[in-house]
Amino acid sequence: MTSPTINRTDLINLVITSLRDVLEQSGRPLPETINENTLLFGKGALLDSLALVTMVVNLEQRLEEEHELTLTIADDRAMSQRNSPFRSVGTLVDYLEQLIHEEQSRD
Repeated sequence: MTSPTINRTDLINLVITSLRDVLEQSGRPLPETINENTLLFGKGALLDSLALVTMVVNLEQRLEEEHELTLTIADDRAMSQRNSPFRSVGTLVDYLEQLIHEEQSRD
């Protein structure tokens, strides 16, 4: 069974929606604009490690429910990369595209 395709715009919107949810739940202020350059994690970013984990779980659930994609986003591979896939909205979307491509290649 092949996974349904999901485009980059859909992924960006999913990441932004998950980010907004986590910021609202934690009482953190929402930035005026959120786009691919928005920093998620690291120096000067919106999330601490707990909020990042919450966002990743939220994102995995949304991918499963809305797109029938079962992905493990935060694993040893993600954590060991020289450039963190969790640095910004754009880097996370790049990483998601890579995971989805690999998953679809297995089907």
